[in-house]
Amino acid sequence: MTTFDVGLSGTECRLELAGGDHVSLPVERWHEDANDADHVLLDACHGPTIDLGCGPGRLVAALVRRGVVALGVDNSPLAVALTRTRGGMALHRDVFARLPGVGRWAHVLLADGNIGIGGDPVVLLRRARALLHRRGSVLVEVEAPGCGLRRERARVGDGAWFDWARVDARAIGPTAARAGLKRLWLAELDGRWFTELVRS
Repeated sequence: MTTFDVGLSGTECRLELAGGDHVSLPVERWHEDANDADHVLLDACHGPTIDLGCGPGRLVAALVRRGVVALGVDNSPLAVALTRTRGGMALHRDVFARLPGVGRWAHVLLADGNIGIGGDPVVLLRRARALLHRRGSVLVEVEAPGCGLRRERARVGDGAWFDWARVDARAIGPTAARAGLKRLWLAELDGRWFTELVRS
């Protein structure tokens, strides 16, 4: 099992941070269909979309049902299998590895805290920017204002420690600017916060 396979299998789990805090992972939501808050991101997807860290594929599946070309990417074989079971396409790959369509995607999705992948949001956003065509956008779920930008070590259960990051609604603008992106809008629904980033 990979780091997040415990959660992907439907078992309740928490993200343990090296500083001692714990973050509950919304495992049940990952396995449900896209909800109203998810549609804040989905409604902004008007062309081919790649979902980095797609998990069980609820967003990929929702886009496919809308007739939008969508591809999930996840380093968990279980996540890829679950996405395909839902009728979506997914690749078992690291998000920093070679991916199809570099420079041609209309949108990159970073939902469910995936802005933390790799532990350096600026590096991740630069990667996302490289995947986009000139007028594309990065759609990101961020945390509620309060935590700023935090880079830290984390683990799930008794698994290995890995690099992770958290970015809140106030910090995403300056963070995106360092990656050559600017904030187009910021929205909150049901306690979740979202933003769309475009080339600056």
